[in-house]
Amino acid sequence: MTRGGSLGRATALVALSACCFGSISILTVVGTRAGTSLTNLLLWRYLPAAVVLSVIARRWPSGATARADRRGVVYAIAVGGGGQALVGLLTLSALRWISAATVGFLFYTYPSWVALFAVARGTEHVDRRRAVSLALSFGGIALMVGAPRDAAWPGVALALSGAVSYALYVPFLHRLEAGTSPALASTYVTAGAALVFLVVAAMDGTLSVHLGPTAWGAAATLALVCTVGGFVAFLRGLATLGPVRAAIVSTVEPFWTALLGAAALGQPLTATTVAGGALIAAAVLLLHVAPSTRL
Repeated sequence: MTRGGSLGRATALVALSACCFGSISILTVVGTRAGTSLTNLLLWRYLPAAVVLSVIARRWPSGATARADRRGVVYAIAVGGGGQALVGLLTLSALRWISAATVGFLFYTYPSWVALFAVARGTEHVDRRRAVSLALSFGGIALMVGAPRDAAWPGVALALSGAVSYALYVPFLHRLEAGTSPALASTYVTAGAALVFLVVAAMDGTLSVHLGPTAWGAAATLALVCTVGGFVAFLRGLATLGPVRAAIVSTVEPFWTALLGAAALGQPLTATTVAGGALIAAAVLLLHVAPSTRL
C-alpha cells in the first residue's frame, strides 16, 4: 500500500472511531427510553466490552504485552474503572436535561481543562496559543449555553463536570498505559467500570437481565461497536497518523453526535449550538497543533 493510501486508511479508521465514540450518547438515550436504567445499561455496555478486550489483549500484535503486577492490576481496575465509571455517569446523566449535541460539545472541552490544570500545576506556561485556545473554548461554552433555562442547568453542570473529571483522569490513563499495553489497560478500565455499575445497579434496585430487544440492541452496540470497535479503530489509525493528526481527525466526534442526535432522536440542532461547538473544536485544534508542527 502506498504512503498516501496508508494515511487515507488510517484517517478513515480514526474518523470511524470518532463516530463510534460520538454515538454513545445517542444509544444511551435509546437504551434508557426502552425502559432500562442508566446504570444497568452501562453495566451491560462495559461487561461484554471487558470480555472482548481481554481476548484482544492476549492476541494483540507487536511486543506491547507487558503485564502489571497483582497490586497494579487491582489499582488499575479500582481507580481506572472507578474513574471511567464516574466520567460516564456524570456525562451521560446530563442527557436527562440537555440534548446529545450540547452534551457532546461540552464534554469536548476536556482538552482545554487539561491545559488549564497543567498551567495551574506549573508544568506548562500560558503562551499566546494556549491563551487563545482557552478563550475560544470558554467562549464556545458561553455562546452555546448562553443563559439556559433553570431546567437545563443540571445538564450543563453534569456535562462540564464530566469534562473536568476526564481532564483530571487523563494523567492516570497515561501512566497506566505506560506500564502495560493499551489493550490490556483498556481491559482493566472497562472491567473496573463494569464492577462499579454492577454494584450501583444492585444498590439502586435496577440490576436486571430482562431488557427488551431495543435496550439489548443498544447495550450490545455500545459494548461491541462504540467501545471495542472504537478502541481498535483508533489504535490502528493512531499507529500511522500519530497523536497530532489523530487529534485533528477526532474533532469530527461532537459534530457526528450533533448530526446523529438530530437525525435519530429529532433533537433540534440550533445555530448557536453549532457555532459554539465550532469554537470548542477550534480550541482543540489550536491546542494540538503548535505553530512549528509539521503534519
